[in-house]
Amino acid sequence: MSQSEPQQPEEFNAVDYFVDRNIRQGRGHRTAIYFKDHTLTYNQVQKMVDKTANALRDLGVQIEDRVLLVLLDTPEFYACFWGAMRIGAVPVPCSTMLTPEDYEYFLNDSRAKVLIVSESLLPTVHKIQGNLPYLRDLIIVEEGVGPKIPFKQKYKRAPATCKSAATTKDDVGFWLYSSGSTGFPKGTIHSQNDMVVCAESFAKQVLGMTEDDITLSVARLFFAYGLGNSNYFPLSVGAAAVLYPEPPTPQLMFELLKKYQPTIFFGVPTLYASLLDLADKQDRQAGTKPDPNSEHEFSSVRLCFSAGEALPPEVYHRFKKRYGVEILDGIGSTEMLHIFLANQPGDVRPGSTGKPVPGFELKLVDDDGNQVPAGEVGTLHVKGDSAAQFYWRKLAKTRKTMLGEWINTGDKFHVDDDGYYWCAGRGDDMLKVGGIWVSPVEVERCLTEHAAVLECAVVGHPDKDQLIKPKAFCMLRDTAEASAELEQELKDLVKSKLAKYKYPRWIEFVNELPKSSTGKTQRFKLRTN
Repeated sequence: MSQSEPQQPEEFNAVDYFVDRNIRQGRGHRTAIYFKDHTLTYNQVQKMVDKTANALRDLGVQIEDRVLLVLLDTPEFYACFWGAMRIGAVPVPCSTMLTPEDYEYFLNDSRAKVLIVSESLLPTVHKIQGNLPYLRDLIIVEEGVGPKIPFKQKYKRAPATCKSAATTKDDVGFWLYSSGSTGFPKGTIHSQNDMVVCAESFAKQVLGMTEDDITLSVARLFFAYGLGNSNYFPLSVGAAAVLYPEPPTPQLMFELLKKYQPTIFFGVPTLYASLLDLADKQDRQAGTKPDPNSEHEFSSVRLCFSAGEALPPEVYHRFKKRYGVEILDGIGSTEMLHIFLANQPGDVRPGSTGKPVPGFELKLVDDDGNQVPAGEVGTLHVKGDSAAQFYWRKLAKTRKTMLGEWINTGDKFHVDDDGYYWCAGRGDDMLKVGGIWVSPVEVERCLTEHAAVLECAVVGHPDKDQLIKPKAFCMLRDTAEASAELEQELKDLVKSKLAKYKYPRWIEFVNELPKSSTGKTQRFKLRTN
């Protein structure tokens, strides 16, 4: 536990810490959320949370009931997430970029009794074909406006104050789904106090967040990374967050930076590279040269952070040269909730993942669980009080990953003589694409649905910015011929069946795939191609 982390009383509800405490400390009239042309104060957030909590309770939602959230980044996410926790129910944020089959899986795996969905995402939910035996109620939320009838009527009538459920810091607070190498996500169970641990350690001790900060995050609220960046981090210090429902394109990021003047920007390497490309393009069109000493898009930003995948040194140096702002690279996980290893302000070693965040312990081990000598590559294990309790209904995976106080991240690292950690890839075949986990097995399964494909293997491959994207190697049936048209067909197939970020950017047709003596495809041999 971090030395500065507060000792929680036996009865503890996270809503009291992140919402109510700001009111008690006199920040009720301070801005908590910037959304489009509106602002919401801490008083308004508290009222919105409490009315939602009372309306959910009136709907019959009880302590420990799961409430699945398929919500865009709008103030209503705050209302539903904290509103559910207020009454001891368990919010389960899910990606807004998935398929009907994915949502069917989440609903049935979590046994959620209530689904709350943004209106614009409703068509996808309506396409669910399977049986949903546990789902009892559907709540539709209009972006920036609030719930629709009939829940709207319950919300209108609901009292504006709500007493917190009598939970403890070790009660289940919320779930987040973590992708698995088999393609089936794992429900990762987090305690009421886990957000406090991450806020006190990373947000305060590394980022130095205060009530004067304004955060802007590329990562969405349903990610562990985004949930901290745009929700409980700013709430932990009485700061403000910029929320927006649109996809985080480079152009939109520039517009939001200009409009809201945030002080902390959370990105992923792919986005930083795209921002630089767009800025360079704008310079060429205008016939100008960048000057970090003049007014620019990042003038208000005191700190940039990057996570999700390793930040290439070239991107770091280009960004620093152009804007005069350091990008702090780090790594976290759904299991640990947020960042546990990071470069720190004034102490950046480009290309490295930095040093342990205060309050977390790290070790590198070999395949037998023994710590490796300094300088050698090992699997990264992490220990900290924000660790998840277990994976829902996945005992074998829980035992393999959650080793007593230690979490096996599956990531390979080595540490140099100065204590900086350097990423050496994954211990399994999972890929990070734009900061989001992608299972090669899932993409391969989709590609082999095509009549022309006999067998295939998907690996990570660097693009022009040295960022990893999926690449597929396909063996075709005797009746099929390789062509540019077939390549596009296969890409379109994956886009139509899976979330679009999972599609292979390159497809290479091969006569055979490398196999082990047991017949298993050796993806590692394809990574050199």
